[in-house]
Amino acid sequence: MKTLSKIMLAAIILLGAQAVKAQTMETTTANEIQKVLKDCGAFFLATTDGDQPRVRPFGALAVYNDKLYLITAKSKNVYKQIAANGKFELCGWNASKGEWIRVSGRLVTDDTTEAQEAVLDQNPDLKGMYKVGDSNTAVMYIEEGVATFNTFSGAPRTVNF
Repeated sequence: MKTLSKIMLAAIILLGAQAVKAQTMETTTANEIQKVLKDCGAFFLATTDGDQPRVRPFGALAVYNDKLYLITAKSKNVYKQIAANGKFELCGWNASKGEWIRVSGRLVTDDTTEAQEAVLDQNPDLKGMYKVGDSNTAVMYIEEGVATFNTFSGAPRTVNF
């Protein structure tokens, strides 16, 4: 009985360590994706308008509650397209490093003032355009995210986050 208890305790400790490692990896992944996209300068967000693809440059990102967030205005077409179909793709190119990243998933609106504050605190240059709690500011996080890191000198690396 003592041996079985020791085995069960070891399994519980191992599972707990794996859960902490998975949580840490997710945080690192969101931060890593944010850094790579910000290092690109501008990156491009693709959505759909009915059956027509639409692409535009974006530059603001934030990590909040271990999730990667974007910000826009609810009055913009991009927000209306995301509201109709949350599937998206981002692409950023860093010419000086010969690297690019593609990120896809589904964008989900987070109307909490805490999320809006976090995104604006990490992008203070946008505080003149967006206000916490107004009816126009929209912050969205990525759900079911997939990021592929590419370089001319190696194989792509894909992570789910």
